[in-house]
Amino acid sequence: MSASLLRRLAALSGAIAVAAGAYGAHGASGAPAEWLKTGATYQMVHAVAVLALALAGLVGIGAWLLLGGSAIFAGTLYAMALGAPHWLGAVTPLGGLAMIVGWLLLALRR
Repeated sequence: MSASLLRRLAALSGAIAVAAGAYGAHGASGAPAEWLKTGATYQMVHAVAVLALALAGLVGIGAWLLLGGSAIFAGTLYAMALGAPHWLGAVTPLGGLAMIVGWLLLALRR
């Protein structure tokens, strides 16, 4: 996969994070607002990290795990905040695990 595709997907991820965070701050309350804010925070941090990796030409499995993991992590939180069944929360840690593995792969990269 190309750095250009990774860059575009990271930018899209950042835009989604802003929208989710705004909805969490202004349109939701209670647990759904917290889920939106948490998802937005993790998604934005990882969108910026992946964008930096793509711009540096460091396209590899670590970057893709960061992007995919943040999409799974935040996406499940967003879905629950919008009314999806709470059992979906059992999938959220898989996104977190993917992000952790992505960071570890980046740490081990030569």
